[in-house]
Amino acid sequence: MRMKLSGADVIIECLKEQGVDTVFGYPGGQAIIIYDALYRARNEIQHILTSHEQGASHAADGYARATGKVGVCIATSGPGATNLVTGIATAYMDSVPMVAITGQVPTALLGKDSFQEVDITGITMPVTKHNFIVKDVAQLAQTIRKAFAIAKEGRPGPVLVDVCKDVTAAQVEYTPQKPDKDDYQSTKVTEIATDDLDRAMQAINEAKRPLLLSGAGVGIAGSESEILELAETASIPVCTSLMGMGTFPGTHPLYTGMVGMHGTKASNYAVHSCDLLIVAGSRFSDRIVSNINTFAPEAKIMHIDVDPAEVSKNVRADYPLVGDIKKILKTLLKGIVYKKDTDWIKKVLEWKEIYPLKYDISDTVIKPQYIIERICELTKGDAIITTEVGQHQMWAAQYFKYNRFRQFISSGGLGTMGYGLGACIGAQLARPDKKVINIAGDGSFRMNCSELATAVEYKLPIIIALFNNKALGMVRQWQELFFGGRFSQTSIDRGTDFAALAEAFGAKGINVNHPAQVDAAISTALSETCRPVLLNFEIDKDDKVFPIVPPGAGLNEVVDC
Repeated sequence: MRMKLSGADVIIECLKEQGVDTVFGYPGGQAIIIYDALYRARNEIQHILTSHEQGASHAADGYARATGKVGVCIATSGPGATNLVTGIATAYMDSVPMVAITGQVPTALLGKDSFQEVDITGITMPVTKHNFIVKDVAQLAQTIRKAFAIAKEGRPGPVLVDVCKDVTAAQVEYTPQKPDKDDYQSTKVTEIATDDLDRAMQAINEAKRPLLLSGAGVGIAGSESEILELAETASIPVCTSLMGMGTFPGTHPLYTGMVGMHGTKASNYAVHSCDLLIVAGSRFSDRIVSNINTFAPEAKIMHIDVDPAEVSKNVRADYPLVGDIKKILKTLLKGIVYKKDTDWIKKVLEWKEIYPLKYDISDTVIKPQYIIERICELTKGDAIITTEVGQHQMWAAQYFKYNRFRQFISSGGLGTMGYGLGACIGAQLARPDKKVINIAGDGSFRMNCSELATAVEYKLPIIIALFNNKALGMVRQWQELFFGGRFSQTSIDRGTDFAALAEAFGAKGINVNHPAQVDAAISTALSETCRPVLLNFEIDKDDKVFPIVPPGAGLNEVVDC
């Protein structure tokens, strides 16, 4: 049915076509007509007004990661648009599907240094899968549809659509369309040669010391069950990247833990000793590889990924398999020989037993690792965990047992401090059936703490577990270990009363100063149903994240303390 609508109404109709029910944003002059259309559609699309555009971008990201759907954020031109950039880059680095819609000055004012004019398409070109500027209302609907398709297909990522103000006001004929496919993931994936798949099957069957490394791409492709079947069929131990947490059950006997800089000894030793490393949906970041010359020195590399640009980019693949991970694994499983109780698996499980994650237990000082363990226990391992960036992020990865993908939401690639609270808000709105907990450090939390007002306004029962060591802990740890203890600008003992700050925003704030108070504080927070709770855990600034692979060292050189 053809209708004549304004450009702004076309945007709203296209969002409804795509099944969008929640958007995050902040209004402004060049987006005001879009916001007028949102007002008319307020019973169909919920708009979440954040405290800052960066918070909107992180909330859209958290919403997307919690659901697999495309997250949507909206901002005005100029500083409104530039405030989205860090969130867009965060989504780009971690392959998160997002559509950012920005207002722009009218077409007649483009290129004239107009008020709040900025070339946002030029600025975001390196950190988006694609971006558009719409100067003709006749192109608007198809552009929005393309943006969603691109955000979802292949390796997901953010797309920006910049819309001139006069385009949002102009009238145009609009015809509703249904998306061509519900899942665009494989639309541009080519078939893999049978010979390459046969070689891969043979390599797996003949390997004496195989190891699986499961990344976020496994979860994005919905191939967790295939990874599990491959591991159990061929008796292959499994480690995960930071972003791959939950793609393999954290409580499974074959799981060795996270790999890399702060990975377990069992995982790092296994990578160093394996003869076949099967990597699925991971990009071999420097946090995993560290020293390319000593990485997996005895192994052939099998790299399975949907993005051809990632295969052999950082580590040369002996068996490159580019395509839909789920389809590739299903094909490989047809030719895999069953194995059980190999000498290799016994050795890896021995490492796992000999070198567990450990920390010094205290009856007087709250240990950050203990907090994570208690959160895991008291939520029965079912909470969704978001994090800021720093030591607390690594403790959250190490000590919570993630048994499903989309349970651990963190900025792994860009390492964005201030990410977690916005992401927590987005995840809670996406999954009201789950308890969502943001693990934060005091340094990261300060950066976007104003989003507490957003959580209060929308009555979100999120929990902020604030690890308050009055320091920029991760940088301080590096200064102590690798820079002779010269603590340059890493003390942030500013006397901030975070519990009182939470109360000022309308949330509940609880100070936790002793290990005996931890369980009661967490339980109180879990019982809250309509407002955020901030738990201010006082921890020691000298607590460190171990194990650690020193910069430039091999994974076999992992240090415990």
